[in-house]
Amino acid sequence: MKLVYITAGAAGMYCGSCMRDNTLANALHALGHPCLLIPTYTPIRVDEPDATGSRIFFGGISVFLEQQFRWLRRMPGWLDRLLSQRWLLRWVSRFAVNTKAEDLVGLTLSMLQGTQGNQRQEIHRLADWLEQHHRPDVMCFTNVLISGMIPEMQKRWPIPMFAVLQGDDIFLEALPAAARAEALALIRENCSRLTGFITTSRAYADFMAAYLPLPRERMHVVYPGIHLTGYPEQRPQRTRHPLRLGYLARIAPEKGLHLLVDACTQLKRNPDLPPWELHVAGYLGAQNKDYLEKLKNKAQAEGWGNRFHYAGELNHLQKIRFLSNLDLFSVPAPYKEPKGLYVLEAQACGVPVVQPNHGAFPELLEATQGGCLFDAGDPAALSTQLAQLMKDARLRQQLGENGFQAVRQRFTDRHMAKATLNVLSASG
Repeated sequence: MKLVYITAGAAGMYCGSCMRDNTLANALHALGHPCLLIPTYTPIRVDEPDATGSRIFFGGISVFLEQQFRWLRRMPGWLDRLLSQRWLLRWVSRFAVNTKAEDLVGLTLSMLQGTQGNQRQEIHRLADWLEQHHRPDVMCFTNVLISGMIPEMQKRWPIPMFAVLQGDDIFLEALPAAARAEALALIRENCSRLTGFITTSRAYADFMAAYLPLPRERMHVVYPGIHLTGYPEQRPQRTRHPLRLGYLARIAPEKGLHLLVDACTQLKRNPDLPPWELHVAGYLGAQNKDYLEKLKNKAQAEGWGNRFHYAGELNHLQKIRFLSNLDLFSVPAPYKEPKGLYVLEAQACGVPVVQPNHGAFPELLEATQGGCLFDAGDPAALSTQLAQLMKDARLRQQLGENGFQAVRQRFTDRHMAKATLNVLSASG
């Protein structure tokens, strides 16, 4: 089965959706199914071998210029290729990462209008290239914000086509109300004739079925999986002090680091706990540097600033080493996460997790038995759960072992690829 996955770069950020798409493409290749992962807008950024080809379509510079200048909407191919070189798009991404959703209303709606929008030439360019180089048996669009190209692709090929739902709402919710309503109407129209949808959790399938809205029965759940190369073969044993609490995700309010800092402030006031530290790592965009600095200052003001350690961005091996040295892990995201890849990564290192009781987290912890839930958005509840586990080494050991084994039994990249193939094959 020849597969084409069309994904969207995240302007130089590590992005959970890009990382999932990349891991899946590599795993499908390993199972003998050629999978072409095509990036749009910007190159994707991942910490594993990059599965994308050298060509980037809908290059961020080109689509912006086509939106702004009518005379560039017939841009010659050589100029588009020049403007879509990886090094140039990576350089531009350093500035684009600060762009707010409300500043992209015109471009978003134009992209969703497909061949009726200002980027019609980009759609034809991609379709022509696929016709010549990689005619697919199945095509997947890894978010619905690029669904404007679907009608033209369906016109070209009568093949099964799917959209992957894995976090589109966070951008849509940032749009002004009128623009969001128009965008949702265009998404519904673009996706109305798709074979089906793949989602990363039951909770997100339920949510998106109501949000878009689209038929829930057409949504198939395929849980994320991780590639275990480099991860420990046996669960690391932790006997030292101080205990290490950990956070590994993008440094941003929607990931909830401020809630973890508030919880740690309450832990500091509990005299019955063993010594502990908070270790934080993850991508930090320029727009969130003040956010991190305020959290450090808050910890300092509360008397535990010397326990707050930020390790910066980590590559793949550094990430595994960081996680393997933790005793507890939490990313208390206020946003209802559809995937929670970082939970599986922590559990693959044998670390028990404490997560909000919403989004994908209840499903993951029900399946892995590798952690505890707390009332979302409540730092006192998070502090209570952390304190319980900090005082109970035997419970930490059991939860860590449960997660360590469950990831290997149910949440690898191979499991994800096989489940995906089952969905795609059933459509044929």
